[in-house]
Amino acid sequence: MDVNGVVAEGFEPVKEAFIRNFETLGERGAAVVVYRDGRKIVDLWGGTRDADGAAPWQRGTAQIMRSATKGVAAAVLLTLAERGELDLDAPVGHYWPEFKAQGKERTLVRHVLAHRAGVPVLDRPLTPAEAADPELAATVLAAQAPAWEPGMDHGYHAQTYSWLTGELVRRATGRSIGEWIAAEISGPLGLDLWVGLPQAEAHRVGRVGPVEVPAQDGALRARPKRAVADAYADPGSLTRRAFAAITPLPDENDPAYRAAVLPASNGIATAEGLARFYAALTGEVDGVRLFAPRTLEGARGEASAGPDRVLVVSTRFGLGYMLHGSASPLLGPGSFGHPGRGGALGFADPDSGIAFGYVTNGFRKSVTADPRAQALVRAVRTSLA
Repeated sequence: MDVNGVVAEGFEPVKEAFIRNFETLGERGAAVVVYRDGRKIVDLWGGTRDADGAAPWQRGTAQIMRSATKGVAAAVLLTLAERGELDLDAPVGHYWPEFKAQGKERTLVRHVLAHRAGVPVLDRPLTPAEAADPELAATVLAAQAPAWEPGMDHGYHAQTYSWLTGELVRRATGRSIGEWIAAEISGPLGLDLWVGLPQAEAHRVGRVGPVEVPAQDGALRARPKRAVADAYADPGSLTRRAFAAITPLPDENDPAYRAAVLPASNGIATAEGLARFYAALTGEVDGVRLFAPRTLEGARGEASAGPDRVLVVSTRFGLGYMLHGSASPLLGPGSFGHPGRGGALGFADPDSGIAFGYVTNGFRKSVTADPRAQALVRAVRTSLA
């Protein structure tokens, strides 16, 4: 397998793991970038830009990153709080009065970030076209009764996180969250990262598709726990309903879907853009730093932990970020970031100075701990030892 790019001395295991992903884990096209202390030390890409094509992946190829977008959206709310434009301890209804309906008046902004808001499902799912209409989606979500008392439990808000975060940003700033990201994050850092893909950049984005676990990887074909399998099989479960808040499932290769602003699920980035974003959360990158130390500690301080009402397994969340744990094994105990279902991963580990970005055109059935991304994380850990 031909792989392009460079690795710094000592990080050769990352390149070896990247190559093995193509050879043994069904990878079709992907890129991985690692920063350490604000300096890029790994920059690799290979395979095809499209999951169903033959054109080669280029250095600037971008891909949809699904829920890895949530980590970018969280940075917007945390930065607004740092600037005094949003109060994490204020009720959501303070900014969005309509949200108080159905007993949600005590839902706090921090509950949204920690997946404690209690509204992971919609009684009336939205079509892809409706989901892309921020005012309509916000109206439907505001009228939704919570599945549990807000703040008293946690469960992954797989799709509704889009409209929770997006509407809070719109009410607080008058801008869409996609516009805010472009002006305040991607612009200053020079990131190839968008939530709401501009038409001018559409030619750089590869087509995504499903990939299967190779037949020889019996260990990777292990069946999920019975409770998890039952939850995904039951149309009435919070699990199925949370992921089906947009029904039918959107076509992720549709230009209209990619142009929509859905900060839970449809951000698009290069591996470089994702890694550089996380590097700037923990330190300076070419003179730009996104988080003050206090904000960083809030992002990676435990805000939710234990059995997840939606994902069924135990999860750990900071304010908007998954934390190191069995459901999302990152680099170390202080790591924070976010995976994209079946593929992408972005995270930072302040203790080692590492920031990591991985994007792929092939999505597997895993939700959090994708084996290709985890192989690369293990290789980074080996390189640091």
